[in-house]
Amino acid sequence: MSLDHALAQAVKPLVDAMGGTLIEPGDAREDDVVLQWEGEQVVAVRLPQLADSLDHILAALERQHGRPLAELDRRTKQSVVRTLEARGAFSVRHGVETVAGALGVSRFTVYNYLNRENAAKGD
Repeated sequence: MSLDHALAQAVKPLVDAMGGTLIEPGDAREDDVVLQWEGEQVVAVRLPQLADSLDHILAALERQHGRPLAELDRRTKQSVVRTLEARGAFSVRHGVETVAGALGVSRFTVYNYLNRENAAKGD
């Protein structure tokens, strides 16, 4: 089975972090990425949809902080927003709304966190 191949095992942590899935090359669709090793198709990577990636990132941040994001203090929520901005979360359609819901704040609050961070960068 190619999913046991060393290449598949090497890329698995990265694929998991992105919310992707390793699949057999024979099961790959047109939009999957097939990885080769020494001319042989070893494994394919099915990348998540952008909206699914945001959900995956939010879940990872919850695991990292050890509790729901809505339970974090204001300063930590601001840090989470900075992390999400750096990872492109707000380029996803409804990204602000999704993040606001996960943080238990309003969209307005998320925009305030973003504006505060961008103002600080400008100083």
